[in-house]
Amino acid sequence: DILEYEHWRLRLAGAWREIEVKEGRPQGRGIVVHLKGYDDRDQATTLVGADIAVPRAQLPRLKQGEYYWSQLQGLRVTNLQGVELGRVSHLFETGSNDVLVVVGEREYLIPYLPDVVQVIDLDAGTLRVDWDADF
Repeated sequence: DILEYEHWRLRLAGAWREIEVKEGRPQGRGIVVHLKGYDDRDQATTLVGADIAVPRAQLPRLKQGEYYWSQLQGLRVTNLQGVELGRVSHLFETGSNDVLVVVGEREYLIPYLPDVVQVIDLDAGTLRVDWDADF
């Protein structure tokens, strides 16, 4: 839950800036927060849609075989036949599973499921999937 973190980094005009969260609450499908230095609605509207991040050191430690999405972004993706499909651009959630967006000569939407994602090697910067290059 992003509201558990007191300090955020916001990407504004392409640059990351650290900011303190004074208070916040969930509202609908989003959140409403009061950030230090943003005391009126007009100031706050300049932040709508900004990317939010927290320092990696503050994130919970993961179990073996678990990864943060940011760790997967940029990995080179190959299938079991050795065909390079591209690199992980980003991920998104669906109702049933997360999806890898892999961009190469074309874009692939690959379900992030154990029977599809076979090997993740962060040191080598690679991810191997059981996925047909023509699908």
